[in-house]
Amino acid sequence: MQVNAAEHYKALAHPMRHRLLFALERPATVSRLAAVLRTNKGNVAHHLKVLVDAGLVRPAGTRTVRGGTEQYYARPARALHYTGPGAAENTAVAFQALGAEIAAAAPDPFLVLRHLRLTADQVRELTATLTALAEDTPDAGDDGTRYGLLLGLYRPHDPDGPSD
Repeated sequence: MQVNAAEHYKALAHPMRHRLLFALERPATVSRLAAVLRTNKGNVAHHLKVLVDAGLVRPAGTRTVRGGTEQYYARPARALHYTGPGAAENTAVAFQALGAEIAAAAPDPFLVLRHLRLTADQVRELTATLTALAEDTPDAGDDGTRYGLLLGLYRPHDPDGPSD
């Protein structure tokens, strides 16, 4: 899904909303999301409403439980692609949310930052490899332990380098 409208960026201006999107890898209820994110249901409900109103989350069915009805929510797309005005600022907010998620993670997350000098062909090959890893790695479903996978390839700002 392309994230490029003003209402998208306004909705994503808060790190909790990114954390909600991270947590919605499969449909979930407000109660489940509150437990996963270690916050209260009112906080989750408020931020979900903002995301639903912006079209970044959708209702995904209901289930009757002990005489009540639980509403499930889901992302409308597997991946969000930030483009257009506001993308850079929103990426910074997304990384705040990601930092909070990693800080709350189980001990010893594996993180590596390495700078490389690459040719255009190497960039295409590495991008294809990372895309395949993200999209083609099979999910073990309920039999596996949940992990986060963060992949990225970017060109850092270089004040002395090319300015394209």
